Amino acid sequence: MSNKNDTERREASQQDVREAVKTILTYIGENPDREGLLETPDRILRSFEDLYSGYAIKPESVLKTFKDGSEEVDEMILQRNIPFFSMCEHHMLPFFGVAHVAYVPESRIVGLSKLARLVEVFARRLQVQERMTTQITGSLMRTLSPRGAACVIQASHLCMFQRGIKKHHSDTITSSLKGCFRNAETRAEFLELIKLDGIHTII
Repeated sequence: MSNKNDTERREASQQDVREAVKTILTYIGENPDREGLLETPDRILRSFEDLYSGYAIKPESVLKTFKDGSEEVDEMILQRNIPFFSMCEHHMLPFFGVAHVAYVPESRIVGLSKLARLVEVFARRLQVQERMTTQITGSLMRTLSPRGAACVIQASHLCMFQRGIKKHHSDTITSSLKGCFRNAETRAEFLELIKLDGIHTII
């Protein structure tokens, strides 16, 4: 019975989305019943299910950990240039770029593909870049209990390209440094490895 109720609620919610898209099309001066727009509500619905799929995934579930066999694991693990696309929660316009994610393990480590997957989980939501940066390090700290975690995101925001100040050649860099990455030496090593400097750190 519960599954049936869940299905009915989901179908009702999907229909609400379709009707909302038609309302928006009418608001901007379009005719939602013209041929080229007849399937637009369904297309928008499917795109939303992809763009915002991160809400259905618990970040910790993608960080399958295992203990390293060595007696001491104390070196930085870094994955650079992880591409992502996300949607700004202020205007629901895209922002996109790359994330650099690192951690220094205490004992537990994850496969490198899991770092990219973690970025994807948080990117597939309505976001602000600053929060996404800290969510990534926070999830690593909670799940792996590492000595430290770091994330730098460099992104371009279409809300700055298409509206407002219309600055076409600017990007935004945010960083979050936790644990041992707040140590000057570890931080310097991390920034040297990703070849960025002058970064404003979000504590």
